[in-house]
Amino acid sequence: MPTAALPINLAMLPQGVGGALWRGIKGKCPRCGETHLFARFLKPVERCRRCNQNWTLHAADDIPPYISILLTGHIMAPVIIELGLNTAIPGWVMMIIVAVMAVTLLIALLQPAKGAVIALQWWLGLNGFSPAPGKAEAGVT
Repeated sequence: MPTAALPINLAMLPQGVGGALWRGIKGKCPRCGETHLFARFLKPVERCRRCNQNWTLHAADDIPPYISILLTGHIMAPVIIELGLNTAIPGWVMMIIVAVMAVTLLIALLQPAKGAVIALQWWLGLNGFSPAPGKAEAGVT
């Protein structure tokens, strides 16, 4: 298996960091945008089937859970305040509603956050992507 990504048409490459991030958030290959980035829920594919980009070079580590927790907290704060102001709801019901919503949001935001972090690392040439950053390949400075 080749170690380098295959050359692709420059029109397929994202033209900015926003495009790369959006592809990662959608769970698509940040480089070509045509295949899936994840083989399982949080495990990225080893290589893109279309452009052969190696995605094992990333080091997302703990950043995606932090992003997921931060977004969940900001989304849940107004919900918790509104539920707290409604005195007709018993406290235990409110706690169940908040817990279910928070866990659902955390899980739903985790994969898009990891995809965005992987795309950002590729675009900026961080960690193992340093020899060929995405922005250099796309001709963006």
